[in-house]
Amino acid sequence: MQRQRLDPRAPLTELHVHLGAAVTPAIMWGIAHAQGIKLPTKDYWAFRDLITVGRRRRSFDAYLDLFHWTELIQSSPIAVERSVYEVIGGAYRKNNVTGLELRFNPMKRNRGGEQDLDHIIAAAVRGMDRAILEYPQVRAGLVLCLDRSFSPALNEIIAAKAISWRSRGVVAIDIAGPVSDGFRFADYSEIYAECRRAGLGLTVHAGETGGADEVREALEALEPDRIGHGVRSAEDPHVLGMLRERGTVLEVCPSSNLNTGVLGSIGEVRRVIRALVEGGVRFTVSTDGPEMLRTYLRDELNLLMRHDILSMDEVLQAIEVGVSASFLDRAPTIETSLLRHVESGSADAAIPVEVGI
Repeated sequence: MQRQRLDPRAPLTELHVHLGAAVTPAIMWGIAHAQGIKLPTKDYWAFRDLITVGRRRRSFDAYLDLFHWTELIQSSPIAVERSVYEVIGGAYRKNNVTGLELRFNPMKRNRGGEQDLDHIIAAAVRGMDRAILEYPQVRAGLVLCLDRSFSPALNEIIAAKAISWRSRGVVAIDIAGPVSDGFRFADYSEIYAECRRAGLGLTVHAGETGGADEVREALEALEPDRIGHGVRSAEDPHVLGMLRERGTVLEVCPSSNLNTGVLGSIGEVRRVIRALVEGGVRFTVSTDGPEMLRTYLRDELNLLMRHDILSMDEVLQAIEVGVSASFLDRAPTIETSLLRHVESGSADAAIPVEVGI
């Protein structure tokens, strides 16, 4: 029997994409050389292997090590602008992704304080503006990531930047990074409450390498709208019940979890996702990092159908959850982007007249 596949023209929404894992190696290669960054190899194919998972599985820590080079290469306003622009346009061209939330930590791109954070964020906004002006069918937003390895004081600065840039396209905050000694979600309850009052969306990485208790702690301390990954929730029916009752959406990234060993096999992916379906937990599907993992959103959805993990109707439901759970109603539209350019006096130089609005 021929298996069903998604219509390649169907519009998709992707909510969990890291900037450091989403730019094609060829573009990263060019950005690195344009900035004069000394790379450990002068061979493009070796560089490609350096910043992508390829066919080999890695430990979770080894996967995070890949970001050392991608974040270094993206550590300038010019590089960030180009990267954001390329990711949004590429996602639309390759997969008809018409709704995209792109997350990154601006403090990991300011070379230890050498670059100004506002310049980094402004560059990301410019890249996003350029992309949505070029592809008016697309809506996009930026998610600023706090980091578990940072002090609360540093993370508070990132949250304050997210609030100050909210009207310019920053739609949410996140907490990412590996499990760190001394980190507690409870220490961020007030920061998250302040961001909620400011109108930002709230998501947080939990239940990836940490267990179901980590998801429970995040839910109780931060009350997020969504949780990144969250697959370990399937270990505890009580946590599944909390997710269902609160309507919290999980951002599930199947190939990412397989490649990092968070889930050991496609059978484990099936067990987890079926537990979410049967437990009434809302979830959507994302890649985590399409270029670093060499998989795209349509591939992920077709993977779930090919292995009889989700039916076509269940995939369509996950796509709909992605649309309804997105923070993109907080993002600027092409009209507001145009208005910003007009107010800055750059409309004639930056915007073609035939934008169709």
